[in-house]
Amino acid sequence: MATPSIIEALNAAVPAARAEAVPSVDMETILVAPEALVDVCRFLRDDPAFQFSLLSDVIGVDRLPETPRFEITYHLACLGDAFRAPGASTSAPPRRLRLKTRVADAPEGEQPRIDSIVSVWPSANWPEREIFDLFGVAFTGHPELRPILMTDDWEGHPLRKDYPVQIRKCGHIPWEIEMPPEQFAASVAASRKQAAEAAAKPRREEETQ
Repeated sequence: MATPSIIEALNAAVPAARAEAVPSVDMETILVAPEALVDVCRFLRDDPAFQFSLLSDVIGVDRLPETPRFEITYHLACLGDAFRAPGASTSAPPRRLRLKTRVADAPEGEQPRIDSIVSVWPSANWPEREIFDLFGVAFTGHPELRPILMTDDWEGHPLRKDYPVQIRKCGHIPWEIEMPPEQFAASVAASRKQAAEAAAKPRREEETQ
């Protein structure tokens, strides 16, 4: 269970977070309000007491019939002496954290939405695309939100609990399954450039204020 210190620090620094502890058998787990997610993530990454520099995974869950319907889980780690946050004089103790937030379903014809955290941890890029693809949860501010597993013409989201499991569909793949090394390297470089630009945007906005 999350220690009171992280809950208290979060609620003091980001009052809109409304952070609360969630019972867990393996690591500290907290639940925060979705509207404060990006501010919460930035605080957990940058605060000298925590320094959660590593995002290892992002997971989606369909909680149907519960509401809010969707739960997004972020697994974070502080690496201790292996990585010190920029500007911090000392390293924070190594630890893990499971951060959860919940997203309500959207009206018919619309998609449930939550803010992307790619600007905080660029490694969220592909996991967010997977959740968008398989659960239909859209991430506002994502640099390239498009399907990553299903074909572009696929209808529905296969990991939703109300998805018809008997469906049979042959999707059309409009791109080559294999690509030459040069094209792969160019794609990786473009993704890194987009992530760096997304990460630099909040800093530029702060400098101009």
